[in-house]
Amino acid sequence: MARGRRRRRGHFGLCALPPFAVLIWYKRLMNAARAQVVAELSASGYAQLGPQAARAALELDLTGLAGVRDSWERLPRDTYLRDGGKYRARRHSCFTYAPATGLLQGLPQRAHWQPTAYNALHGGMERWFEPIEPAVADAAAWRQLLSSAGALFAQLKPVACWYVEAHQFRIDTTGGIGRPTPEGAHRDGVDFVIVMLVARRAVRGGETRVFQAAGSAGVRFTMEEPWSMLLMDDARVVHETTPIQACDAGGGERDTLVLTYRAGGFQQPQAQPR
Repeated sequence: MARGRRRRRGHFGLCALPPFAVLIWYKRLMNAARAQVVAELSASGYAQLGPQAARAALELDLTGLAGVRDSWERLPRDTYLRDGGKYRARRHSCFTYAPATGLLQGLPQRAHWQPTAYNALHGGMERWFEPIEPAVADAAAWRQLLSSAGALFAQLKPVACWYVEAHQFRIDTTGGIGRPTPEGAHRDGVDFVIVMLVARRAVRGGETRVFQAAGSAGVRFTMEEPWSMLLMDDARVVHETTPIQACDAGGGERDTLVLTYRAGGFQQPQAQPR
């Protein structure tokens, strides 16, 4: 019986395989996970992934990402909120990604701008936020995330270059209620969007809602686990997240990373909505 157990471990255990065979197996697993996400995005315009599914589809280094999570503790307050709230802190930086070469480049700081057609509350004005900290933007896990997502989206829409905007958000319960999307249900005016949960502490609410832009079908869910994410085809769906409230007197917060990918350039005042 003991010999049988040893044979089973030797036959099925990955450690018994030669290194090149393990690498082939791993790549096949990653390719299958990525193909599943591409299929879901093609079929419905969105894909909801838990942290392990996100890790597989995008080859994420979750340990490396956890290493930059403390940067959310240092986000400056968003001074542009037109509802008068003090519940949002954020940083923003821009990148380009070339799928053919895999080259990801950080760009000089620029304003975040959206037309009012996509953001009725904050559209039409240039919003200058503090850039993402260099230690974060240069981290290997961060660059892997942005690059892998760009490569995945290129399977759905082949492009020479993605224009990428990265937004670090913290929504807290200052004043009693925090609003992740004060503009309501919206599109972003880009090609693809990722919303990734980084942390969630002592809050209730924050339900994510995704609806078809050309119909009434939709889904509702609450992201609870760090590094779970929602990927969206921005032309096909609208999305929003409901307000959060603290679970106790100590307050709470919800941290996210939002990445947008757009072909043809960044949105800017002279550009017309698509």
